[in-house]
Amino acid sequence: MEEIIVNLTEGALNNLNYWWIIALMAIESSFIPFPSEVVMIPAAYMACAEGEMSIPMVIVCGTIGALIGAMINYALSYFLGRPIVYAFANSRIGHICLIDAEKVKKAEDYFDRHGAVSTLIGRMIPAIRQLISIPAGLARINLMKFTIFTCLGAAIWNSILVAIGVACHNSMPKDELIGIVSHYSHIIGYAAIALVIAVIAYLIYKGRK
Repeated sequence: MEEIIVNLTEGALNNLNYWWIIALMAIESSFIPFPSEVVMIPAAYMACAEGEMSIPMVIVCGTIGALIGAMINYALSYFLGRPIVYAFANSRIGHICLIDAEKVKKAEDYFDRHGAVSTLIGRMIPAIRQLISIPAGLARINLMKFTIFTCLGAAIWNSILVAIGVACHNSMPKDELIGIVSHYSHIIGYAAIALVIAVIAYLIYKGRK
């Protein structure tokens, strides 16, 4: 898996553009396992290094791609229903996609606890992010509400990853970035979550003050 991430990161640094960002983030946001760190961090790095892409457009394209992938999961769950979704999760193809019934159930339980807003919060939680659209589709929540929450959550997550990419451009060469993203993609994800929690806590503190 690590070798695959290295190859993907190298390819991203050499060939990434707006269309590839949308396509890869759509894949990442669907049921196909693919780390968003491999897309958004190198994209931000390239935007700073080469100037052919802008940071705001990198975030916008990443969010559009995430919405497309989330819509795929939502639509499939909405129209196929729970029995077929769980049958797929327990199938060989589902396991190849790193999906199983336990993960789908975990996403459903999270959705049941937090309701529609979980489509926003869940976009920033590992192991939940790609699957949170499935229980939203099974529950048939309002499409407009789903779209808004998904876009907000994806935009926040992508902005954090882009900020990490900008920071990496200011502190390391391209070759070193490939090694860091490939070896520490999950740690980067958890660090991004910690940053989100810190920002939310600060906003709550300021609001109460």
